[in-house]
Amino acid sequence: MQIFKNTNFDFLGKKWPFIIGSLVLTVAGLGSMAMKGGPRYGIDFRGGALMYVLFNQSPPVDRVRSVLSAKIPGEISVVNITRTNEVIIGTEISDERTLNANRQTMVEVLENTFNAGQQGKLDINNSGSAALAERLRDPLQRAGVALDEQKLQDVAKAITDFKNTQRSGLVRDAGDLAGVSGVTPQIAQVLKQECTFAPFTIRQTEVVGPKVGTELRNKAILATLYALAGMLVYIAFRFEWIYGLAAVIAVFHDTIITIGLFSLFGKEISLTVIAAILTLVGYSMNDTIVTFDRIRENLKLMRREKFENLVNISINQTLSRTILTSGLTFLTAVALWLFGGPVLNGFSFALVIGIIVGTYSSIFVASPILVFWQSWLEGRKRTAPAAVSAVKDTGGKKAVRTR
Repeated sequence: MQIFKNTNFDFLGKKWPFIIGSLVLTVAGLGSMAMKGGPRYGIDFRGGALMYVLFNQSPPVDRVRSVLSAKIPGEISVVNITRTNEVIIGTEISDERTLNANRQTMVEVLENTFNAGQQGKLDINNSGSAALAERLRDPLQRAGVALDEQKLQDVAKAITDFKNTQRSGLVRDAGDLAGVSGVTPQIAQVLKQECTFAPFTIRQTEVVGPKVGTELRNKAILATLYALAGMLVYIAFRFEWIYGLAAVIAVFHDTIITIGLFSLFGKEISLTVIAAILTLVGYSMNDTIVTFDRIRENLKLMRREKFENLVNISINQTLSRTILTSGLTFLTAVALWLFGGPVLNGFSFALVIGIIVGTYSSIFVASPILVFWQSWLEGRKRTAPAAVSAVKDTGGKKAVRTR
């Protein structure tokens, strides 16, 4: 399928604005990272704790941030997941010993802030079936509810399963449990007396130690460098070494600009962002190889054509393919960026930027490198015979003088 047929755009004639733009973005990104002491790494790389908290109404993000900042040192990030009542709370850690301490502090602060006045009661929304059974055992006996141990465990498990599967971990009051298997009116009355239902539930907690974060960061950098090195060897073997060098420079250019824009916009680089960057490395390289392959084919068919014109023709011949693949992928990435929420924001942002930069770098960065190299080789070929001729002429004059 071709969108454009027989196009004759002078891409290489318009290369300088794009090259200058790339240099400006590269310098701006590197300058931003230098001023900020490097990229802004996420908790995956610097170490910390992530807690996913679901509220029963629109979460008070500013209040959550303020109460946690007063109790936990370091940076506190609170992000509301789009169109949901869930927030992601992130905290830094200085060493391994603070991991569990931070998590416990976060739970206590949330309980004291959003479930105040209920101290001494068991919070069903943030407790498991074992804790619930333990809390109900004696009160049920005092209330005259005859339950053996197995039935007590079954009732506690039924309540917990209902909470997790039917209410996303968040029960509003004891009335929600009326239809749960084994929950009689007497048991429901004991639940009201002994338990409370916090307006939030901690759905998930992720913890990464600082040592693990450093190791992940180093491995992510090595993975990117190994990918570039492997592609350089492959393209140098399949084409020529200059083709491999041009492709790797273009991909390195894409990576630097993408990371630089993350720094300029103050976005965190996490494991998902590294996954996006590695995806873009392969994507951009594939786009460049398609263009290079057409150049190699045309070198056999158009031997008398100037190399710059030949490269322009090759780019025009692959233009439809580039627009189809890059355009559709770009639309998907934009949709993911706009509607994917904060969890996927970094990943989708990297894809959007990388697709744009990777597409134009194949045309305006990698291809001009080939043209510059070819021009340099032709200049050397023209210079070499002239130098030999000059030497011969000089020798002849000396011979005349000796006579």
